[in-house]
Amino acid sequence: MVEVSYVEEGSVGIVKTQSLTFAHPPNEMILESGRRLGPITLAYETYGKLNQDKSNAILIFHALSGDAHVAGRHHKTDPKLGWWDNMVGPGKTFDTDRYCVICVNVIGGCKGSTGPSSINPKTGRPYALSLPMVTIKDMVRAQKHLIDHLGIYELLAVVGGSMAGMQALQWSVTYSDRAALCIPIAAAARQSPQNIAFHEAGRRAIMSDPNWRNGNYYGKNQPIDGLAVARMIGHITYLSNETLRRRFGRRLQESTRLSFSLKPEFQVESYIHHKGETFTKRFDANSYLYISKAIDYFDISDGYSSVREALRATKSKFLVISFTSDWLYPPTESEELVNELRAVDKEVVYYEFPSTYGHDAFLVEGEKMTHAISYYLAHAKDKGRLESHQSGNEPLS
Repeated sequence: MVEVSYVEEGSVGIVKTQSLTFAHPPNEMILESGRRLGPITLAYETYGKLNQDKSNAILIFHALSGDAHVAGRHHKTDPKLGWWDNMVGPGKTFDTDRYCVICVNVIGGCKGSTGPSSINPKTGRPYALSLPMVTIKDMVRAQKHLIDHLGIYELLAVVGGSMAGMQALQWSVTYSDRAALCIPIAAAARQSPQNIAFHEAGRRAIMSDPNWRNGNYYGKNQPIDGLAVARMIGHITYLSNETLRRRFGRRLQESTRLSFSLKPEFQVESYIHHKGETFTKRFDANSYLYISKAIDYFDISDGYSSVREALRATKSKFLVISFTSDWLYPPTESEELVNELRAVDKEVVYYEFPSTYGHDAFLVEGEKMTHAISYYLAHAKDKGRLESHQSGNEPLS
């Protein structure tokens, strides 16, 4: 495990991204599509230390636009903390004084793991669209290579929000005895038609950008306009109307009078433009296409007769979490998952937390989740069934 320097109180400190390369030809990984991919590089970060029997490891997955950098900083002057720094660190929900936390950048990504912008060793050029399409199941299968490499058999927990919750579910089904506790947050057992439609609108924005060039834009002008629009569409779905009303309302950006023009003049317009523009500086357009498509393909029942049958074989316990204002993955979808788990007699506790933050609640409502997650992590390997536990928000029955 990587050593870290503690430079901030309550922080994991300075962390270093590591990498593992595997699936070297002729032993490439066979993807769900039937195509082969290799060699494969995974970028990952670790926080805390494995105990002697390697029983304290927690695998945190990331969402569409995330990466392996879940906490801390990469250098002392790094202005950007990890994307879940409020949850991972000494004394925090995922307490790095007790647990070893691992986070991996997914294949198809652009933050160190093999993706469209990676160099294809056969051609010496970026893969672009020659990279085979990947699925959530492929991402999880690649991550298992890392867990095996680290010598870990059973993870204490697999956890994540949004697409990361899908990965947690997939891990619990594909590797049914290798995670004591599964914590899907603001997620669903399958991607909804509405969300597929939102993703397709974003993909079409990218592919309609003249600089996209059928994916072959590396070393040239990037399709930043299309990617910015895709991010704007996506970011709107992460928020609630209440959040936007409170933060911006109908306030104008620069004046008190309408301009009667097509330029952005409401504060909320400027906000989503800013989100789109900043996203293009840190993310690859082709990765957005690949990862969003992987989410759309996700259905935990693939290969089974139903969601219920897919969940039947897992040996994990489950802590399922949703948020009242999340309309991207609404509580009803978490409730459906819980009902299917209970139908096959799985141990599951469900919390629906009140929030006005929409889908982004899983990133910002750390205090609401902390007590429940901390409690069930501490009891993940207890014998007997999970018990409902008072946490300030009663679990729903």
